[in-house]
Amino acid sequence: MKILLIEDESKLGQFLCDGLALAGHVCEHYTDGAEGLKAAMTGEYDLIILDLMLPSMSGLDILSSLRRSRNQAPVLVLSALGDPDKVIQALDLGAIDYMRKPFNFDEMLARIRTIQRRSSFLQPTDQIAVGDLQVNFRSREVTLSEKRVNLSNREFALLEFLLSHPNQVVTKTQILEKIWDINFDPGSNIVEVHMYQLRKKIDKDSDQPLIQTVIGRGYLLKGDVIKC
Repeated sequence: MKILLIEDESKLGQFLCDGLALAGHVCEHYTDGAEGLKAAMTGEYDLIILDLMLPSMSGLDILSSLRRSRNQAPVLVLSALGDPDKVIQALDLGAIDYMRKPFNFDEMLARIRTIQRRSSFLQPTDQIAVGDLQVNFRSREVTLSEKRVNLSNREFALLEFLLSHPNQVVTKTQILEKIWDINFDPGSNIVEVHMYQLRKKIDKDSDQPLIQTVIGRGYLLKGDVIKC
């Protein structure tokens, strides 16, 4: 993978780039936020590893600018910030994963492999159809029977996660870990609330709903997923 690292700690950045290179990746490192954003806008990267606290421009501002410009490169947020609101904001802006400093490098490599496997199935240029539902991952447009469906960022992330595991049961814990911060209270009903809103939009009045609840286990997106 070609990875862009935007991290202001020079020693940490060099350590990460050296380790990523040994793992077979190509890494470019920027310590300044504005310079990192320019590189992200002008280059093509398979993954961006983004610190939140940066000189000249924050990681959240970089992420917001990327998504406004429709740059959908996967972003792994890396930060020492302990404020859960910042984590939630980053995920709502479209970050694909989050790691808190200090971190284990082997765990980071495992997460990168997961992102790589996911990207091999859902490329940003892919348009995927399941029955009458079509999802364009470049434009983030969703249509049902050729009618536009407006999803929030969180609802789109839920649908994307289900599409990456077609005909497989995904648990509430898996959803919490991937789409919300891993430290969310597992007793919260936040998954159920967002899943209800998503199903109301894409399965309303359907005799054969795409998203099914598997009692005691989780959720299942049932159907043939076809790349268009």
